[in-house]
Amino acid sequence: MDGIFAGGGGEGYVLPQNLLLKYGNRHGLIAGATGTGKTVTLQVLAEGFSAAGVPVFMADVKGDLSGVGAPGSETHKLHEAFKKRAETIKYDLTYRQFPVCFWDIWGELGHPIRATVGEMGPLLLARMLDLNEVQEGVLNVAFRLADEEGLPVLDLKDLQALLVFVAEHAEEISRRYGLVAGTSVGAIQRQLLVLENQGGSAIFGEPALELSDLMRVDANGAGVINVLAASKLMLVPQLYATFLLWLLSELFETLPEVGDPDRPKLVFFFDEAHLLFNDAPKALIAKVEQVARLIRSKGVGVYFISQNPADIPEVILGQLGNRVQHALRAFTPKDQKDLEKASETYRPNPRFDTATAIRDVGTGEAVTSFLEDKGVPGIVERTLIRPPQSQLGPIDAGVRAAMVASSPMQAKYAKTVDRESAYERLQARAAGEAAEPAAPQPEAPSAPVYSSARRIGGGAIGGGSSYGGGGSVGASSPSEPRGRAASRSDSLGEAFAKSFARQIGTQTGKAMVRGLLGGLFKR
Repeated sequence: MDGIFAGGGGEGYVLPQNLLLKYGNRHGLIAGATGTGKTVTLQVLAEGFSAAGVPVFMADVKGDLSGVGAPGSETHKLHEAFKKRAETIKYDLTYRQFPVCFWDIWGELGHPIRATVGEMGPLLLARMLDLNEVQEGVLNVAFRLADEEGLPVLDLKDLQALLVFVAEHAEEISRRYGLVAGTSVGAIQRQLLVLENQGGSAIFGEPALELSDLMRVDANGAGVINVLAASKLMLVPQLYATFLLWLLSELFETLPEVGDPDRPKLVFFFDEAHLLFNDAPKALIAKVEQVARLIRSKGVGVYFISQNPADIPEVILGQLGNRVQHALRAFTPKDQKDLEKASETYRPNPRFDTATAIRDVGTGEAVTSFLEDKGVPGIVERTLIRPPQSQLGPIDAGVRAAMVASSPMQAKYAKTVDRESAYERLQARAAGEAAEPAAPQPEAPSAPVYSSARRIGGGAIGGGSSYGGGGSVGASSPSEPRGRAASRSDSLGEAFAKSFARQIGTQTGKAMVRGLLGGLFKR
């Protein structure tokens, strides 16, 4: 059965330890303390999947995985050590490069990689912004209104405009959806400003990433290794974790069921996985568990990389069948408990104590257990990880820039597209309303624009497509006239457009909008 040679195990390190491709979508774990060899193991497994024709996605959190796009060299300082290791495990070491595609949210070290706000959705966005339950509820209301109004929410200025609308009409909106407090809206707006100041707005917009571009093979049939530059992204941990979780969710929701293929369709390496679970709400943990449990049937393997298996919830850990455990240090009572707990998850080997082996293995050595025939966990073995074939460490910046410039993804993603969306549509409606002649006022005093709950939920809100797509805004009932004479039947979107126009018409309004919409109006 086809497999990826990870290293040599057993006495003398001559027993091949293979990750079987048939079970590559059963997920995995790479764990160990800092400096024990996790990055090399990640690079070795990525090479193995690529050579087998399986595309790979991995985040480069330390900036040293770009070397996978260049062959290793006999002049490298570790060549002699690698050569000796290869002889020990009976491995024919030949250096080669692998097809690679570089990505970067900010477009500095790779192709920009984006998602729309609508695609991200309220649950993940709330996690990104560190919102509490009440604030998350308000965000759900905003998304629901965008859906019903047919307003595409593509970038942050669309979402910020939508929040202004919610704040100004909180009383009317509350009649349908429950209490919407202005203080909660303000808290969300402030968190959005923080995200913008951190550069997080770059993640939102178009052209949005097409998942098929992560699942390519080259002309020789080797899977493309997609490397996300994440050293800068790691400075905003919640943005990093939420973005990768969004990507997993999109794969889960988009890809068709394939059962158990002979090899995965894509392998996803999630480095610094503990960031995903730190202080995560139960709803988010449940979502990750669902993805881990079901995405394998769509041909996607997910491999979590973390310093300690204890960083990963047990419900997730139980889904990880292929494991490479580098050394764990046990300096405190808690460390000792974690070590014992980690050792108990392996199928024991009568030749040695697993906990002792996990504590004592050296750099480049690990305790491994890969799924065997029929998906049975393999007996744990002390394993010497094979040397990488590609370059260990980053490639030259000029070489990387040239690879990005020559990639077919450059023409597709390099330039941002700012098509008409919620903000622009509301601006256009505001301009149209301002240009209309004033209609005669009725003799009787008119009722307030939102004097009836029916106008919130009884058809005054135009039905539209989802908040990530297009649609008509504020469609009226055929029996209701258009124009100023029909102001009492205005949809929420129309009312907001008028309010928005009034704000922009004053210096005070401009200052307020500048703060909310992030530099649209420059001083």
